[in-house]
Formats: sequence, structure tokens, C-alpha cells
Amino acid sequence: MKEADGYIMFAYDDEYSIQYFGQNLRPYWNRDADSSIEKQITAAATDYDKIMKETAEFDKKMLAEAAEVGGEEYAALCALAYRQAIAAHKLVEAPDGEILWFSKENFSNGSIGTVDITYPSAPMFLLYNPELVKGLMNHIFDYSEQYGWVKPFPAHDVGTYPLANGQTYGGDMPVEEGGNMLILTAVLAKMEGNADYAAKHWPVLTTWAKYLAEYGLDPENQLCTDDFAGHFAHNANLSVKAILGLESYSYLAKMLGKDDAAAKYDSMAREMAAKWEQMANDGDHYRLTFDKEGTWSQKYNMVWDKLMDYNVFPDSIMKKEIPYYLSKQNVYGLPLDNRETYTKTDWIMWTATMAPDKDTFRRFISPVYKFMNETRNRVPMSDWVYTDKADQRGFQARAVVGGYFIKMLEPKMNK
Repeated sequence: MKEADGYIMFAYDDEYSIQYFGQNLRPYWNRDADSSIEKQITAAATDYDKIMKETAEFDKKMLAEAAEVGGEEYAALCALAYRQAIAAHKLVEAPDGEILWFSKENFSNGSIGTVDITYPSAPMFLLYNPELVKGLMNHIFDYSEQYGWVKPFPAHDVGTYPLANGQTYGGDMPVEEGGNMLILTAVLAKMEGNADYAAKHWPVLTTWAKYLAEYGLDPENQLCTDDFAGHFAHNANLSVKAILGLESYSYLAKMLGKDDAAAKYDSMAREMAAKWEQMANDGDHYRLTFDKEGTWSQKYNMVWDKLMDYNVFPDSIMKKEIPYYLSKQNVYGLPLDNRETYTKTDWIMWTATMAPDKDTFRRFISPVYKFMNETRNRVPMSDWVYTDKADQRGFQARAVVGGYFIKMLEPKMNK
């Protein structure tokens, strides 16, 4: 038998990719209308050996780094997530020359550029290419600054894919999206070592911070990113997001030399965190909502308090929560909260990252790994699954699995 090798090439062509507030935008690779799909295929074939060598080196490095921080099972899950997280986006260039890295709400409502898809997917892009994180946020800043969004919190989305002409989602997520944008802008600043990006958008960031200061501690009846669970008020995890959003604004203000604003919002965030601890405390754990005893939920938003070294919330909170979560795990993972047996696998990764050591982290990861190996659903990876049976609850092929990389982000942020 003779040995042989080779490859088959597939390519997708589109003359225009996205309509952005009325203007048709070409795909990034042809943004200047000076290329063609045939030229791209030729270039890929010419560089085939070089590309394959570089990708093999990247694969090896990524798997080794993931295994180092989280174990072999965690590394396998990251490998499963990597291409999916990228493929669920489209890259174009905005009219002003900035990049736009648009997510698509695969397998739900088709929203484009959703802020609460950006938030969970961002860790992978923060780790490997922070410029893409700007691409995830530029359209939301544009919407508030020049395309007519006038509410004092960020939009949920900018349309329905591929038409990015304005929000089409049937409602707002005021605290959710405000916290998301402030937190990610601060994390980006830490990764880059400067707050230049925040400085460009300071007036609108300030508007959002003021909204969170007024309405964030005890959120009214509204949706959070887990919108499939419905509207509910007094959401303790959403309150955490608001508090860390305010601390993120303080962090940015300090980097920009705005010392009065930094001190004011830092004090505010810490006062709110102290109130949160009293309002959410339910003995051996913390509540799903402030008004309901005997409830619980994953406080995955608190991970940024650890990664950003804010120390707004006392360590005693997670020292209490982590053992409680482990007592609630099912065979395929930790439920999102006490109401259902389903979970979000990306949020499990965030919750696990708050564990005190690698062994405890792995105790949260192993059930997710087991699910992915045993599920009967032969579909692109789902992030919304049951924890008591190997079935998806919904969603698949979505960008949010970029959030799996948050544990890998930790050592880079702590350098």
C-alpha cells in the first residue's frame, strides 16, 4: 500500500457580510474590495505547509497551558470550544476603520452583537487577541454615541443577523448590559496596561455607571443574561455584576488620573458589597434573590473580583459558596440555581475559577467533561444542558463557550 496525503479546500464567499446602520460592509478579508475568493483560496494553498505548522504548534501550546492550570479534562473542553467560539462571529471593518467582531445568537433568536453573548465569550479573546474584544464592544459604543440609542444603559443588541441597524430584541437588560460593558472595558484596560480605549468612551461609560449606582444594588423585575429563566427581581448575582461594574469604573477612573471619581465609585461599590452580604446571606450560602430564603444560585459574576484583584467582596463569601455548590452537584454538573436541574456550562467554568485550588476546580469540571462524552445529542456543543441526564436543554454552536478559557486567563491577569 502506498502512502499519500493531500487536502480538499472549501471556501465561503459573500459580497457583503453585514448591514451596519444602513451601510453595507464587506467581509474583512475583502474590506477594500481588492481581493476575491479565488485569490484567498490560492493564498491559503500557497501557505498550506506554513499554516499547518503554526496551527499544530498553537494546538500543542494551548493544550499544555490549559492542562497546567486546570487538568487534562479542562484542556479537552477548551479544545472543543476554541473553533466554535470563533466560528460564531463575523469580522468586518466599520465605516470609521474600527473592527467589528459580531456575534450571532446561534440557535436562539438570531440577534447580532449581543452584549450578554460578548460577556461570556470574551475570556478567550482577552487571552489571545484583545483587539477582538474591542471589536465585540465597538458597535455598542457606536450605537450610544452616534446611532440614536439614548437610554442610560447599553443596548442588548444591534439587530438581527446580518442586519445591524438597531436593537430588535423585545426588551432591555439594563443592569446586565451596563455591568457587562463596564467590567469588560476594565478587564481590557488591565490586559493592555492602559485605559486609552475607556478614555475614548468616557462620557457614555459615566452614564452607565450612574445608572448602576442608582438601580444596581437591588435590581427591579428584569431579565439577566439567563433570560430563558424569565424576569425576576432582587437577583443577587445580577447585583454582584452591578457592584463590580461600579468598581470597574473606579478602576478605569484611577488609570485615567480621575482620582475623585475613582474614590467616589470605589467607596460606593464597597458600601454596596457590604449591604449585599447582609441581604443575600442565607446561613451556609447566599440566596438566588434577596427576598427568598432557602434559595441559591451560582454567583459566577463574582469571578472578576478575584481576577481583577478588586477585593470588594470578602473572601468568606466564596469560602462558604464553593463547598455549598459542591453539595448541589449532579452527575453532569452544577445546576444554575435551585429552580431547575439545567445549567450553563460556561458559567460553571467561571464559578469553578473561584475555587481555592486546582483539585477543587477539577471537581466542577469533571461532570461537564462527562456530559460532553456521554451526551446522546450529536450536535455542535451545547452550553445549556441538564445536569441529571445527558441531554441538552437548548442552544448549540454558540460563542459563549469562549468563556471556558477564563481559567487560562487567570495566570495572565495575575502576572
